[in-house]
Amino acid sequence: MCLAVPLKVLKIVDETTLMVESGGLNITVSSALIGKVNVKDYVLVHAGFAIQKLTKEEAEETLSIISGEMNV
Repeated sequence: MCLAVPLKVLKIVDETTLMVESGGLNITVSSALIGKVNVKDYVLVHAGFAIQKLTKEEAEETLSIISGEMNV
């Protein structure tokens, strides 16, 4: 099963690279597939690529669903 995860943008590294975090994990991902993002935005990340911008509410709801399914 493949899963895309909402992550918060911590830093714009360069034109196509973001530093993102969730739950204390900081990673770099490519932003080449989406438009402009800002620090504190949320992005949906799959296989090292940000594939969509999300609102904070969408990100929190998705993370809640994922964590609920992981505890089954």
